[in-house]
Amino acid sequence: MMDRTRKLCRTLLPPAAALLLTPSLSFAQANPPAASPKSDRWLHIRVECSDAKGERVRVNVPVEFAEKVLGAVNHDRLQGGRIRISSAEVHGVDLHAILDALRTSKDGEFVTVQSREDDVRVAKQNGVLLITVTKKEFKKDRVEIRVPMKVVDALVSAGKDELDIVAALRVLSTQGDTELVSVKDSENTVRIWLDSKNGSE
Repeated sequence: MMDRTRKLCRTLLPPAAALLLTPSLSFAQANPPAASPKSDRWLHIRVECSDAKGERVRVNVPVEFAEKVLGAVNHDRLQGGRIRISSAEVHGVDLHAILDALRTSKDGEFVTVQSREDDVRVAKQNGVLLITVTKKEFKKDRVEIRVPMKVVDALVSAGKDELDIVAALRVLSTQGDTELVSVKDSENTVRIWLDSKNGSE
């Protein structure tokens, strides 16, 4: 699991750093827009990689600002706040059909995988999709993902071959304080959460 966490760190650090160093973002943090339900919601990313480089990143972005920035980006597969996915990436699985089945099903534990290395659990509880991966050898090594099903619905609302990131952010901004991703192991910590504070912990 440590290798997966390192990959996640490497994936999150460059865009997080780029957002942090964008002049317009600095301005947005120093001078937030007039108070409104959306502008009160902040998306936080905290990444700490305790490897040889000891990289650490804190990003605090108003959700409304993130929507506007992502909506303005047209690069490669990210176009206007939507990411294009190919059938090869999901290996012939109808992602929309699976998510629709999850959305309409009752709460419960859907997938449990127990191997010599990891325990994996996928469940739905009180309208939230929960994914947990625990390393057996090191019980403190754990990945937790919590996504409100309303956000999942918005994410797949673009159509068969796209994920609508901006729509998901809009719905996310209506949710209460939410921890979305938590990754902890002996060397790395990653946390992504949403609240009304304009600074990270």
